[in-house]
Amino acid sequence: MTFNSDPPGAKVQTSTGLVCPATPCTFPISRKQEFIATFEMPGHHSQQIEVKTEVSGGGAAGMAGNILVGGIVGVVVDASTGATLDHTPNPVFARMVPIRPQRHPVTPSRQRRSGTPGV
Repeated sequence: MTFNSDPPGAKVQTSTGLVCPATPCTFPISRKQEFIATFEMPGHHSQQIEVKTEVSGGGAAGMAGNILVGGIVGVVVDASTGATLDHTPNPVFARMVPIRPQRHPVTPSRQRRSGTPGV
C-alpha cells in the first residue's frame, strides 16, 4: 500500500503499528487487513483515514472461475488468503490543512473625554 500527502513529508502511522516518518512511503499490508492511517505534520491538522477491504473486480471474476474450474476448494483458498480483496482507498492520500493562528478581535479602545463633565 502506498501513502501520500500534500504537502509531502507527513508522518503516517497505522492502527496496526506500522510507522513511516515521512510521505511518500509504502507498506506491505495483508489484503484482508482493515486499518486507520493517521497523518501528522507540524503546523497542520492531523488526519485519520479509514482503509477498508472490498472484493475487487478481478477477485469476483476469479472466484467465479474457481467455482467452474477448481470447485469449492479454490474459492475457500482465495477467500482465506484475501486474494479476492483490495484496499479502499489505495493509494491512501491526505491533503494536510495548515493550522491558522486565531486572530483576536480588535476591541476599540475607550478614549477619555476632555472638558467639563455634564456639558
